Amino acid sequence: MLRRGPLRPGAFRSPAHEPRTAVVLGRWLGAALLLCFATGLVSHLLQDPPPWLVHRLPSRPVDGYRVTQGLHVIAGLAAIPLAGAKLWTVYPRLFAWPPARGVLHLLERLSIALLVAAVLLELFSGLLNTLQWYPWPFPFRQTHYWTAWTAVGALLVHLAVKAPVIAAHWRRAAAVPLPGRRAVLAATAAAVGAVTLTTAGQSVPWLRGLDLFAPRRPGTDGLPVNRTAAQAGTTAVPADWQLAVDGPAGYRIGLAGLRALPQSTADLPIACVEGWSAEARWTGVRLADLLRRAGIPAGSTVRITSLEADGPYRVSEMPAAYADDPLTLLALALDGRPLTPDHGFPARIVAPNRPGVLQTKWVARIEAA
Repeated sequence: MLRRGPLRPGAFRSPAHEPRTAVVLGRWLGAALLLCFATGLVSHLLQDPPPWLVHRLPSRPVDGYRVTQGLHVIAGLAAIPLAGAKLWTVYPRLFAWPPARGVLHLLERLSIALLVAAVLLELFSGLLNTLQWYPWPFPFRQTHYWTAWTAVGALLVHLAVKAPVIAAHWRRAAAVPLPGRRAVLAATAAAVGAVTLTTAGQSVPWLRGLDLFAPRRPGTDGLPVNRTAAQAGTTAVPADWQLAVDGPAGYRIGLAGLRALPQSTADLPIACVEGWSAEARWTGVRLADLLRRAGIPAGSTVRITSLEADGPYRVSEMPAAYADDPLTLLALALDGRPLTPDHGFPARIVAPNRPGVLQTKWVARIEAA
C-alpha cells in the first residue's frame, strides 16, 4: 500500500539508470570538481595566504592567476550539467525500498546526501558569484572555501564505499551494451561543450567570439569594473591629493610629481575571482622605486591603503616578491590615457599574478607592513 508513485516497483524504466553510465559520468564530474577544487585553493591562498606561505608566493608567471582562476570558473560551470546528468542517472535509488537496510546502509545514504548538498551549494553559489549576486546572509568566500573541503571529503568517502562497483564498471570492455547509454553520454558531453564554449571567452581570448552567456565580455566592453568609484565613494578626489609613502625617509607626492618621475609601461592582465580577465597596457611609476626612495628596503612586505572609506579590500598587504617585481606599478594611465575614476584615479596598483581584488584602486598610502 505504501509503495506508490516513485516507490512502486518498475517506476523508473529508462535503461540508462545503471552503474556503467553512472561511473562514466562520475569520472567526468570528479575530474571537473577536483580541477575546480585545486584551482580554487590557489585563489584562496593568493588572497589569504597563511604566514608560512606569504614570502613564498611567486609574482611570475605574469598570467598565472589569470589561467588558474579562468580554469576554476570554466570547470565549475562545466560541472553543473555534469552534476545534473549524474544525479539523473542515480536518483531512482533515492526511492529504494526499504529506505535503510541497516546502520551502515543508513550512514552511506547520509554521506551521499552530504556530498550532493555540498556539491550543489558549491556550484550554484559559485555561479551566482560570477554574477556578483549574493542572496544569502553568510559570507561567500569563507563559505565557498569550507564547503569545497566538505565536498571533497564526502567525495573521497563515496569513492571508498563505491570502489567495488566503480572497479566492476570502469572498463568499457567489461560493460554490457545498453541502448540509450551512448545517447545520454553524448547529450551530456554536448551540454558541457555548449556551456564551456559560450562562457569561457571571458577568460580565454580566442573564444571571445562565442562568449554569449558569460557575465563579462572584456573583448567588447573594454576593461570591466567590479567596484565603481560611486560604490567606493571616491568620485570626488581632492584636488590637492597626495600619495603618502611612509618609511625611514617617508614623503608625500602629488599627481604632477608622480608624472614627473621616470615612467614604466607594462602589459598586465586584470583577473578577477568571477572568472573574467582582460589584458591592458598600464603606465606609471615602479612601486619598487617609490619604496626605495622612502628608505624601505628590498624584501619588505608592503601595506597599501585605498581612499575608499570601507570595504573588505580597502587595505591590502603585498608580499615582497610582488613589491620588488619591476612589473609592479603604481599605475597612472590605462592604454595611454589617464585613469578614470572607475579604474582607480588618481593612482592604482597593478602587479603580475595577483587577484584583481588585490590590485588596489584609489591609492592613498603605501607603507612597510
